[in-house]
Amino acid sequence: MTFEEIKKEEAEYLMPTYGRFPVALVEGKGAVAKDVDGKEYIDFTSGIGVNCLGYSDDGLVKAISEQAGKIQHMSNLYYNPLQVEVAKKLVELTGLSKVFFCNSGAEANECAIKVARKYAFEKYSGKRNKIITLVNSFHGRTVTTLAATGQDVFHNYFFPFTEGFEYAEANNIESLRNLIDDTVCAVFIELIQGEGGVNPLQKPFVWETAKICQDNDILLMIDEVQTGVARTGTFYCYEQYGVTPDIITTAKGLGGGLPFGACICSEKLSGVLSAGTHGTTFGGNPVACAASLEVLSRVATKEFLKEVSEKGAYIKEKLSSMPNVKEVRGLGMMIGIVLEKGEAKVLANRCVEKGLLILTAKTLLRLLPPLNISYEEIDKGLAILNEVLSEV
Repeated sequence: MTFEEIKKEEAEYLMPTYGRFPVALVEGKGAVAKDVDGKEYIDFTSGIGVNCLGYSDDGLVKAISEQAGKIQHMSNLYYNPLQVEVAKKLVELTGLSKVFFCNSGAEANECAIKVARKYAFEKYSGKRNKIITLVNSFHGRTVTTLAATGQDVFHNYFFPFTEGFEYAEANNIESLRNLIDDTVCAVFIELIQGEGGVNPLQKPFVWETAKICQDNDILLMIDEVQTGVARTGTFYCYEQYGVTPDIITTAKGLGGGLPFGACICSEKLSGVLSAGTHGTTFGGNPVACAASLEVLSRVATKEFLKEVSEKGAYIKEKLSSMPNVKEVRGLGMMIGIVLEKGEAKVLANRCVEKGLLILTAKTLLRLLPPLNISYEEIDKGLAILNEVLSEV
């Protein structure tokens, strides 16, 4: 099929839920994707942070193929050895206690919300159920995670939304203090607000938030869906802030391209979700677990994490000297570009025309390259970006 044929048939058969770029991708290798017409693109998106090892990684393909040849799915009514291996690895990497597997970041966040409310219900006889998130946050697209998202633009159409969420201003500790009372069971934050514009939280704010939670027996929950799995140069971003959360949610890069998410909790929460209180059909799928084991065996090493930090610093340095760049922010290979002028979506489309796939976040351009992208691929992509920025 030609691109125009694909576009026409999509309009006929798919719900129009996405504002797509004019590209139909069909294959890729590493950080290079190829469209239906054979045109190649340097990919600075990695599927919005999902393809952490790029396209068609040899080790990932092998792990997925071999597992698919053994058993592709099994009910969670039976023991799954691969789930145990991935869970053990995540517990060892985080120092937390127990894991629940699911299929996405939104599902991981739903699980965290249920853990927090059930823990508080049993300990405080149902008097605590409120969860505080941050203005400009993003936690998913289910009715409940939309309610948890602190952006008014998402609080429309789908009424009634799930109750029990309030929003503090990021980096304003007094705004958070003013919402703390004996009905609060958890504070739920992203350390870098990805969809909200690549906004890192200030360390003193995070430290004081953690102290408030500790002093008031309130759970500290950290959404690492986009920041996690080596994206920021440590395995999870909270390591760079010197705090220990009660719950971590994770997804995106965890499966290397397959749907895979997890909610990881501390020891005191390890028995909160008992049999029958939560579950999933596809979560912890054997093929997704096999992919995750391959990802974890490679991205969690000191050497790999060091490379992520170095590549991120290299990209930021190059970006800082480009025309039309007002500010570069983020950690590791999660990078946002504040523009002096021009519309991010328009510039992203121009990048596509010239052979670079790039993201936006609010008014920013956003980069989430594969973590194993080569310096040659980085330079090719940056050259295209520099050309586009020079034309504004």
